[in-house]
Amino acid sequence: MILVIDAGNSETTVGLCDGLQVVERWRLTTDASRTPDEVFLVLRALLADLPTPALLTGAAIGSVVPGATSSLAGACAKLTGAAPVIVDGRSALPITLAVDEPLTVGADRIINTLAASRLHRKDCIVVDLGTATTFDCITADGTFLGGVIAPGVQIAAESLFRRTSKLAATELVAPAKVIGTRTDECIRAGVVLGAAESIDGLVRRIKKEWPNTNEPLVIATGGLGARFAELCDEIDQVDPDLTLVGLAMAHALLTTSSK
Repeated sequence: MILVIDAGNSETTVGLCDGLQVVERWRLTTDASRTPDEVFLVLRALLADLPTPALLTGAAIGSVVPGATSSLAGACAKLTGAAPVIVDGRSALPITLAVDEPLTVGADRIINTLAASRLHRKDCIVVDLGTATTFDCITADGTFLGGVIAPGVQIAAESLFRRTSKLAATELVAPAKVIGTRTDECIRAGVVLGAAESIDGLVRRIKKEWPNTNEPLVIATGGLGARFAELCDEIDQVDPDLTLVGLAMAHALLTTSSK
């Protein structure tokens, strides 16, 4: 089994993979101040709680937080006895980053589109609802076209609450109707339904610019993926483990090619 780690700006998702099957997953708060020893202790404690001890043969890391990457890598090396695979724009993966600045493309965007194109063998748009909401576009032959980066739903909500003294924070759940009769309903309509309409609208605009006549498959992932898939007409399916599976794929591809 291998350990896969997706380090995002707010949360770090840790997964245990047997091949391309995610057998366990944990969500941690991202903390770039942790030392390699601290990260090692956290990861060891998570693995110790498993009913059957996991025999780790390697690890793969995708990180958009440079300050956290080295500590994660050090901890994984100590756990597995081998240097982890770190995925970024320089990784020799079977996708072409057809963008102006390929080295600036986030690891999560590369990993998501790698997984989508290889799992589905068709053109895909991956909508990842995390700290940011990203829309990443890849063709069936593995050409990464670029995409869109928008403020995440939680960020938009928190900004509204901070800047409006009379509006209290409320749960990000869709209201029963658009026209609210209570303040919390009005907020939820604006934030949640507004985000859903934004997602649908951006996907439609992306499809209009698609470079061929194929209809791309739209996949939602990330912490809020399932919630918004129910509200959006343009999302075709949800894959909450897409990034973890992509990391497992990247590990297999990069360790095989290096032998």
